Amino acid sequence: MDYQCIVVYTVINIAPPRQSAQASDVSDGCVTWFKNKIKRAVAFYLHSLNLSPNSGIIHGNLACLYYKQGFIDLAIDTYRRAIELQPNFPDAYCNLANALKEKGLVSEAEECYNKALRLCPSHVDTLNNLGNVKREQGKIDEATKLYMKALEVFPNFAATHSNLASLLQHQGKLHEALMHYKHAINIQPNFADAYSNMGNTLRELQDIAGALECFKKAIEINPTFADAHCNLASIYKDLGNVTKAIELYKKSLQLKPDFPDAYCNLTHCLQIICNWDDYDERMYNIVLIVEEQLRTEKMSSVHPHHSILYPLSNKARKEIATRHANLYTEKVAMLHSKHTFLHHKERKGRLRIGYVSSDFGNHPTSHLMQSIPGLHDRSKLEIFCYALNVDDGTTFRSRIVKDSEHFVDFSTEMCHFEAAKRIYNDDIDILVNMNGYTKGARNEIFALRPAPIQVMWLGYPGTSGANYMDYIITDTISSPSSAVLDFTEKFAFMPHTYFIGDHKQMFPHLKKQFNVITVNDKDSHQHAAVINCAENLKIENLLNVTERIEQVEYEELVPIEICIREINIPIEVIESTQDSKLLQVTVNGTCIQNGLSVNSCNKKVAAAEEINESIVLTSRKQYGLSDNAVVFCNFNQLYKTDPSILEMFTTSTNFVF
Repeated sequence: MDYQCIVVYTVINIAPPRQSAQASDVSDGCVTWFKNKIKRAVAFYLHSLNLSPNSGIIHGNLACLYYKQGFIDLAIDTYRRAIELQPNFPDAYCNLANALKEKGLVSEAEECYNKALRLCPSHVDTLNNLGNVKREQGKIDEATKLYMKALEVFPNFAATHSNLASLLQHQGKLHEALMHYKHAINIQPNFADAYSNMGNTLRELQDIAGALECFKKAIEINPTFADAHCNLASIYKDLGNVTKAIELYKKSLQLKPDFPDAYCNLTHCLQIICNWDDYDERMYNIVLIVEEQLRTEKMSSVHPHHSILYPLSNKARKEIATRHANLYTEKVAMLHSKHTFLHHKERKGRLRIGYVSSDFGNHPTSHLMQSIPGLHDRSKLEIFCYALNVDDGTTFRSRIVKDSEHFVDFSTEMCHFEAAKRIYNDDIDILVNMNGYTKGARNEIFALRPAPIQVMWLGYPGTSGANYMDYIITDTISSPSSAVLDFTEKFAFMPHTYFIGDHKQMFPHLKKQFNVITVNDKDSHQHAAVINCAENLKIENLLNVTERIEQVEYEELVPIEICIREINIPIEVIESTQDSKLLQVTVNGTCIQNGLSVNSCNKKVAAAEEINESIVLTSRKQYGLSDNAVVFCNFNQLYKTDPSILEMFTTSTNFVF
């Protein structure tokens, strides 16, 4: 028996040979070396069994080697034989449980873990591993108790510190998680997993520099750590270094070909740069990945916001959103199960509306709705705006601050419960989620239900999948009645469109519009040009204006009458404005400003820095465009364009690039 124990000691503690080759060569060499050592160890144990066929310890150690080689079924059989020979063998029960769990036999594994603990209540490996099972089952309290018990028995158990930290991170207890990750690393300085997971925690805390260093350290320790490469890639993606992100996602997939997170993120990066090579194949693979993850009840590797970009079914998109929504519900339930907000008050006085957004600043959302807070009927409504983002110093932010009766900055309030408590104490009746699943969202606030009615609007066009969102403000075109099953929210229809623009307020000097009809045109061609001016400017008294009425019909909607106003202007006038250095022209004694010269003026007017009272002439010719061409423009991020959209424009229209 002493001889057999010496064999075990030698196999476990033998160190790999030092080499001076490149990291990848060293890694490959160590793997080969280690495999050869395992084979030799197996041979030793088999020889030992010839000498002592009824030794439970030898069977148990041999099973461990089979497990390391990936022979799980053989390992299970050998562990069972070890237990037959030595029934009071907690190590064998724990290791058998590990193998059963690997095979997906979780209930059997749980029985074995419990048997090991009955034999040895302080068996730290079993406490830790059973804690992992409970965590995966969503039994957070039980998992926490098991991890804490393991640390009582063995305070320097690095793996348990890391596992407990991961659990705390999932609960939103980020600073506590950080403490345990640091403990794990202090105990085991080359703990690559702990570095990588700590990086994810720091990323949630917005410590990007710290996260970056953690992921780099994890890769330095283990150059073949696919997850760390993927996490580092995501940091570079967030920082806008898409080229570096693509390189790292590809490296991650080389190390771990079946890695859905890396594949889906790589696909999104390639869309950001409009790299459409193998586009159809990538879309096909994305659909397969999502379908498999939904079938096996896993979290989708495709983010809800990105699901709109891919050829997924509406049912799949809804399920992806629902799983994310459930995460927020679970997180706040674990953190704040004792705190609930009751909504039974009768409203006395004005209805209180709260807008929540991370885009109150120089962002398309504010470009569209910055005037909304000031346009509500203050005799009936009291308006609150809750900013999730820091003040960027722009006039967009200051306009919303000025026009809101109550503006609250939540950018420094990292606790979701405290933010929700403030909203509740403000006695908000209707809380508007303007982010959905876009960047900067804090859906945990909504999951806490601080308002009796919570609605989605503007920032995100899809469903939240959440039972804590009651309505989505939409229209019959964006969300026809046939789409009702694709949303968890009820539809709150606007009469024409849910989408808004702030042009009327941002560009008051362009409110009135007149189509230009050119005269003296040798080709008898109508040039695409318009004249704009402020609403209070009586241009009809200065130029020859005619009016005509046209009816516009769309499907089953009531026809709409549109008044079209036209002005006759000599073609030479339009052609003369093609020179942007010519700031203005004169028609019948009236001064008209060249549209090319008003760009800087428009910005100042939009920012309420000045007022423009000029008449402005703008034409396609000023921009070197054909009169009868359709110009395809994307004023948003490029990943929202795909080959089919571009092909539609290039094949069915005269495309001007």
